[in-house]
Amino acid sequence: MSASSDLELAHRLADAADAITLARFRALDLQVETKPDLTPVSEADEAAEEAIRELVASSGRGESVLGEEFGDDGGDAKWIVDPIDGTKNYVRGLPVWATLLALSRDGEVVAGLVSAPALGRRWWATRGEGAFADGARCRVSQVARLEDAVVSTTSPVESGAAWHGLATGAWAARAFSDFWQYCLVAEGALEVASDPELKLWDYAAVDLIVREAGGRCTTFAGRAPAPGESFDATNGLVHEAAVATLGA
Repeated sequence: MSASSDLELAHRLADAADAITLARFRALDLQVETKPDLTPVSEADEAAEEAIRELVASSGRGESVLGEEFGDDGGDAKWIVDPIDGTKNYVRGLPVWATLLALSRDGEVVAGLVSAPALGRRWWATRGEGAFADGARCRVSQVARLEDAVVSTTSPVESGAAWHGLATGAWAARAFSDFWQYCLVAEGALEVASDPELKLWDYAAVDLIVREAGGRCTTFAGRAPAPGESFDATNGLVHEAAVATLGA
């Protein structure tokens, strides 16, 4: 499969998910349940993933799905799917949520797309071809010192003392939440975005987008990202300083 065909399907999958999630956003009768890990899941999460799975199965490309809501179908070529990243925002009517899609072949992510329809934004990347925001090439910033950097985390409380140390040493600290902070790193608006723990579907797409925009992504200990581990994305120039603080 070519990078262009991968990206074409990614946009089709995102379009299908957007149609479902936007239609139920801020619906007064939205059904929400609590999963065993105490995180919320809405009917829209499940319906969007089901629609994505149907489109992948009918595409004739022989790919499978690993999704947050319905698990891993197996196979060497699969779409890693978070139907709604930022479900807490979604169920409260906050517009910062997105569908995250990443195509993995033989364990390597080759395409990633983030669609945030309530924000009217979409970001994507294919391996070796750069990163894009709404069709325009995007790049990380050239800020080289942590004291000049804008840093973000999804939840300052959950991020604890390590985040506090990073925030107090930075020019400005914010909590832009979930996927959005990583896309803002790719756009050059932030220098550091971090979370103390992410699942594969949380970071697979944004990891590629940040890297293709010229940034770096590791755990707080500086290791390669892994499911269930911490995640730190930067513009690259302040990465070592950020990791030294977050991993302390």
